[in-house]
Amino acid sequence: MILNNKILEIKDAVFFNKNFSLLYNEYLPVLIFLLIGIVLSILIVGFSYLLVVQNPETEKLSSYECGFEPYEDARHKFDVKFYLVAILFIVFDIETMFLLPWCISLNNLSILGFWSMIDFIVELGIGFVYIWYIGALDWD
Repeated sequence: MILNNKILEIKDAVFFNKNFSLLYNEYLPVLIFLLIGIVLSILIVGFSYLLVVQNPETEKLSSYECGFEPYEDARHKFDVKFYLVAILFIVFDIETMFLLPWCISLNNLSILGFWSMIDFIVELGIGFVYIWYIGALDWD
């Protein structure tokens, strides 16, 4: 009985050391990086607050940082094309965000991963041709 308990204790100690070693090797650099980032951000914000010359003006403290008063009423109709172009920019920006990891890991992908991304690019290309055809990008 004592021998079995000793064997179990030794196995538990070896298991704990393996987990601790994995935790130490894998997560300690991340923790150090996180701590350095937090300390640097606190130092940068603290020094920028302490060393800055604060001299606010009335124009700078106005509702618009450019210092100009608005020319028209703020409740006039706004052109929807600005929103449309912004939404289209987000869609095609996300496409490029998916393209970068795909290009980097292209040699590790299977044929299914390759053709899935080709399908994604073709569908977004068809969408781009469609919005170009209907004139969504024209500023007339």
